[in-house]
Amino acid sequence: MKDFLKPVLMGLTALFITMPAFAYPDVSDDYWAAPQINLLTEQGVIVGYPDGTFKPDENVTRAEFASMAVKALGQEHTTVAQPVNFTDITPEYWAYDAIQKALYFELVSCSDEGDVFRPDDTVTRGEALTVAVNTLTTEQISLEKAKEILSKKYTDVLVIPEEFILPSGKAEILSMLVVMPSATDKIDAERPATRAEVAGILFNMMEQAKLNPNAKLAEAMRKKTGEGYVVKDATVEGSFGIIPEGAIVPVKLSNYASSQSSESGEVYVASARQNFVTPEKYILVRKGANLKGQFLDVRKGKWFVRNGKLVFDNSLITTTDDQTAEFSGVCEITKERNWFMKFVRNVFKGEKLDVSPEDEIYMKLLKPVKVDLTNGWIME
Repeated sequence: MKDFLKPVLMGLTALFITMPAFAYPDVSDDYWAAPQINLLTEQGVIVGYPDGTFKPDENVTRAEFASMAVKALGQEHTTVAQPVNFTDITPEYWAYDAIQKALYFELVSCSDEGDVFRPDDTVTRGEALTVAVNTLTTEQISLEKAKEILSKKYTDVLVIPEEFILPSGKAEILSMLVVMPSATDKIDAERPATRAEVAGILFNMMEQAKLNPNAKLAEAMRKKTGEGYVVKDATVEGSFGIIPEGAIVPVKLSNYASSQSSESGEVYVASARQNFVTPEKYILVRKGANLKGQFLDVRKGKWFVRNGKLVFDNSLITTTDDQTAEFSGVCEITKERNWFMKFVRNVFKGEKLDVSPEDEIYMKLLKPVKVDLTNGWIME
């Protein structure tokens, strides 16, 4: 029986290993946009429907596309200080933040304060291509040059609205102009983009933005550097920094703590009084981040009975961008002793422990922490 099951299990293992992480029943392996759809699904940029399908021929709203574009560029955690007011969306609207970020990074434009965004209108191919090109720093070309480039391949150049001519021309130069296999000779700028076309456009945008992002994106995508406490064993993997399990970081309490007056289970708040940085000086945690936890073990020091004990159990961190994430660590307060005091405390117990807000304590991490070095976002 075991001999029979062995090849079966091996076959099943091989099957699961070779199966794509995401597979839609309505997107076959040989579908023209399958690689882009699967990749963007794996990265969380696009999602399928509750029934498990992708529906590649369905359309996408302008709000949905703005949200997808911001995610594709990895800027969903960017903070926009001065939002633009639209008459047809409010801060409660589900894609409000994404739309504001798309505006900030100049992916879309707004002529006047109080303009309309039309979030529920379908995004056209021309609009989607314009957003993709706006993410980039591109060579400047004239309207006539764009028409000349497009006329060599597409038959509908003369009917394309003027605002889409330049973006389409630049997209063609950069091989970003996605067309349906059934209509390779038309740009169809005013036609609503399908979900499959959007996947193709977003994929091309992501690849080009890695090479030539516009000025605001270039700054946002840059790993931030600074001075601070060097976490010696921290590593850098691409745009991410890893604070390993066992790393030591310094923090300062907001209030006085003592083995004589604090209680086990009592909540405490601490803060990072300096940046935590990698050996390469990339910022992992910014100065001013708050940490929260509770006293894990507090015991009063009593003469001839026991020395005091004061152990901190940290659970959360709130970054300067107002993200609250897991930050698991522990710190046991001890006093520096020479050989004589070590002897005294072993024989004549009763040591008292206290920490004032001016004192720095050292927290040992119990779990690794992964940080996006471009924006300080802690990945969970």
